[in-house]
Amino acid sequence: MVDGKTSGVYNTNQNERTVIVKQLTKNFEVIEKEKGLTGSIRSLFSPAKKTVKALKNISFNIAKGELIGFIGPNGAGKTTALKVLSGLLYPTSGFVQVINFQPWEKKREYLKKISMVMGQKTQLWWDLPAIDTFELNQKIYEIPDTEYEKNLKELIDLLEVGSILKRQVRTLSLGQRMRLELVAALLHRPEVLFLDEPTIGLDVVAQQRMRDFIYEYNRRHKATIILTSHNMDDVVNLTRRVIVIDNGEIFFDGPLRKLVTDYVKEKTITVNLSGQTDIKDFETIGQVKKVKFPEVVLVVPRETAAVASAEILQSFPVSDLTVEEEKLESIIQRVFRRSE
Repeated sequence: MVDGKTSGVYNTNQNERTVIVKQLTKNFEVIEKEKGLTGSIRSLFSPAKKTVKALKNISFNIAKGELIGFIGPNGAGKTTALKVLSGLLYPTSGFVQVINFQPWEKKREYLKKISMVMGQKTQLWWDLPAIDTFELNQKIYEIPDTEYEKNLKELIDLLEVGSILKRQVRTLSLGQRMRLELVAALLHRPEVLFLDEPTIGLDVVAQQRMRDFIYEYNRRHKATIILTSHNMDDVVNLTRRVIVIDNGEIFFDGPLRKLVTDYVKEKTITVNLSGQTDIKDFETIGQVKKVKFPEVVLVVPRETAAVASAEILQSFPVSDLTVEEEKLESIIQRVFRRSE
């Protein structure tokens, strides 16, 4: 399944753009140091500087209410892009507008409309219960009491965290802390939510609970959500559209299904036989990849998979047959290899 449960995700007016990015470039200046004590001393007095191009003239738009996947390998530029969009970094060049604001100006009106959750960062006070952080955020974001209580109750119910609100944060599991991080980030009901690896380090049950919440929050409040993740289950189950970035450049921007059809030219057919047969006969149908009786695995062109399956069922003693797409992780890796 490619689209997961995204059929219910809010379908927006594409003319109502929440995020506009044109020719965005972000460079960093780093110091290169030679190894050893001599290299350290030399770099201290006459440092050799190098410009690293983290983002290279990237452009994209995001409509109001979209939930998109922003994916790529480590160091691709994903987090840098999110930091520019959220106002944490100033771009080297290009045009960026998020809900009609330039993020790096950090205007109060803008900061009250966005939120960012990073899987390896925390805003919760370690030695205090989470409810103390929530009450502090109420003051910071100037949330009226009635609205605060309403939002808090909704988030507590959705994330099922009512029983741990008054426990010290440091005594909680990673999954519990991440759910409370989301409560803290969403109390002010942001219009735009940046999620950077929200399921990192979580067990399978906690990951699914997090995905269910993100999906439901997007559906209920039509929030624009940009999700970066190395967990392909996050991408498959939550997003319709993906932006694939590598080495600071965008190599694909479109529907997740189109990514599959553009880069997957073959399907895998796994056959379980109910009796003996001449395995060589399978070679007239497709490329045989594995034979371990009673299982035969072969690869066929994507467009002929249905015909090939029918021929196998008619010509061989088959007890079971499955047709599978290539895993999304492999597709993404192929996109990266083509960009090298």
